[in-house]
Amino acid sequence: MTEAPREQKRPLRPPIREVTPTGILRWLRLGFRDLFKAGWPSLAHGLIVTAISLVIIGVTFLFWPLLPGAVSGFLVVGPVLAAGLYALSYRIEQGEPARFRDAVNAWRCGSRCLLRFGLLLVGIGTAWVLLSVVLFHFFVHAEIHGPMDFLRYVVAQDDGIFLLWTILAGLVAAVTFAITVVSVPMLVDRDVTTPQALRTSIRAVSRNPVTMTAWALFILLASGFSVATMMLGFIVLYPVMGHASWHLYRDVVDTSGIPLRKRAG
Repeated sequence: MTEAPREQKRPLRPPIREVTPTGILRWLRLGFRDLFKAGWPSLAHGLIVTAISLVIIGVTFLFWPLLPGAVSGFLVVGPVLAAGLYALSYRIEQGEPARFRDAVNAWRCGSRCLLRFGLLLVGIGTAWVLLSVVLFHFFVHAEIHGPMDFLRYVVAQDDGIFLLWTILAGLVAAVTFAITVVSVPMLVDRDVTTPQALRTSIRAVSRNPVTMTAWALFILLASGFSVATMMLGFIVLYPVMGHASWHLYRDVVDTSGIPLRKRAG
């Protein structure tokens, strides 16, 4: 008697909803609401990001070629740092108190997938920093001895290297945004693999190109404002963007057919 062939488990493809750009206002409103409801566990994420940003800036003052890649490279790995914020928004959504240990538990419960995803983003960020260093070291002939010299070069540059760097930075940012915009909250929320989350994120962006582009521009502007305020803007804006991203994910991806990820008590 022959054994019946086992049914292969097909990759999950949750339905993707279309959302208009006006949804961004709703996500931000809910993001501020979650920030106020969560309180210090949410603000702690902003303080941590601000501290890391200041350390990065301090390092680049010691070795200026790291400046262009380090700032943009931080924006590459920033999404995975918001995993705790997604867990806090989930608690608020369920009508439960948001605690700092919920943010920690988000990493514990999804540690393997989040670690893989984090390593992927760190790899992208590191490669981008190294590429930036190579471009500016070998192809920029201006005398640059510090960050202020670099800023003067950016303002007065008349070669194509900075334009090339800008184009490459845009491509890196676009690819990173496409694979992260809903994948990280999905890894925190549902029992899916990293490839499944990545594919879902890319599908979400392709289904909502205008809305996702508008959201990416808002993140860019908010990050630019935070940098202009000596990173202090991240204290509030980073948790707001994290919480808002959770509500983006909930509006765009229909995960009703996917089991929840097991959560610690």
